[in-house]
Amino acid sequence: MNVLILGSGGREHAFALKLTESKKINQLFVAPGNAGTDKIAKNININPTDFKAVKKTVLENNIKMVVVGPEAPLVAGVHDFFLADNDLKNIPVIGPKKDGALLEGSKDFSKQFMQKHGVPTARYQSFTKDNLQEGFAFLETLAPPFVLKADGLAAGKGVLILNSLEEAKAELEEMVSNQKFGEASSTVVIEEFLKGIELSVFVLTDGKNYKILPSAKDYKRIGEGDTGLNTGGMGAISPVPFADDAFLNKVEELVVKPTINGLQKDGIDYRGFIFIGLMNDNGNPSVVEYNVRMGDPETEVVLPRIESDLFDLFEGVANQNLNTKSFSVTNKTATTVMLVSGGYPEAYEKGKEITGFDTVKESIVFHAGTTIKENKVVTSGGRVIAVTSFGNTIEEALEKSYKSIDKIYFDKINYRKDIGFDLV
Repeated sequence: MNVLILGSGGREHAFALKLTESKKINQLFVAPGNAGTDKIAKNININPTDFKAVKKTVLENNIKMVVVGPEAPLVAGVHDFFLADNDLKNIPVIGPKKDGALLEGSKDFSKQFMQKHGVPTARYQSFTKDNLQEGFAFLETLAPPFVLKADGLAAGKGVLILNSLEEAKAELEEMVSNQKFGEASSTVVIEEFLKGIELSVFVLTDGKNYKILPSAKDYKRIGEGDTGLNTGGMGAISPVPFADDAFLNKVEELVVKPTINGLQKDGIDYRGFIFIGLMNDNGNPSVVEYNVRMGDPETEVVLPRIESDLFDLFEGVANQNLNTKSFSVTNKTATTVMLVSGGYPEAYEKGKEITGFDTVKESIVFHAGTTIKENKVVTSGGRVIAVTSFGNTIEEALEKSYKSIDKIYFDKINYRKDIGFDLV
């Protein structure tokens, strides 16, 4: 069977590498892919949200399954596009339809969903420019820090955490009245700040049955000790040591089951990943947010730990018999460290030649922001490469990752040297 993966990051390279292990796949395509996927699959240079180009690619290459990496095509309705097209409707898409993708596409929708189905989450209210004064009044009922979230997709930049009430009011006005994050912030969710330690739990579901994938923790800030600006993620660790069986049982009972049951009750036929961002407050889980795809760089530590055939699991999602599929995970720890362009997450230069990555033997090198130019692998994004390693402990895995990083070079390379600092 021929399979197409939509996307171009480290997550998609991790999907591609895992799917190449399956004996059921004849040919693998990635659109648009990167320099890493180019080595193990065929890259096709199209935009994943250009559905006409996706259709052409699928029909020309006899593709029988599409795996969607990023959120944008899901929120834009790629799955619905397939179902509405006679030539495509029998080709399974791994990823929810537009109604399910609202869990990530609208913060207000996801908070209403949690409230309706009894999923533990922070107290919240939503506001627009029409009820700005009520927004100010609600802020006054909360203790700092204040959390403001743009309702729509804002490329990972739409969440503000502010310590001053005056600043929170000013930012709320800036978001709803002056569209600080464009259309995405025409509605803003204000919520109570959740205390505790953050982690992510990933679920794969066929709409009825589910498998809980390994837990992970990522590191968002650019600077050591979790300081500086937020990024798309500077590294990740799986499993999370404090997420023991007792805690994960609570997550399943209080979060996963009500979420899957809630989707069914609301008539949402959800087939794909649910990424649950959680806060662990003294052993009690609370949902920070849902995403409707795998996280990046968490995918680069979660998928390598799965021992089962990923394509077989995807067939289970497509045929709604995921419960019949075998699923096992290694008990080894996986860590990943992200190499980023100098200046990221602010302005950075592209086109820097990357060397040494092909000499790495002890780790897996996942390409994220890379491309091929004049037969050389060069940087094409802020987050460039994720270096993943296994170990019996976090320290052992990290030591391997950092040793491997010493072999890789590009101009102005930057990375955090303290991933996992709070867990070790």
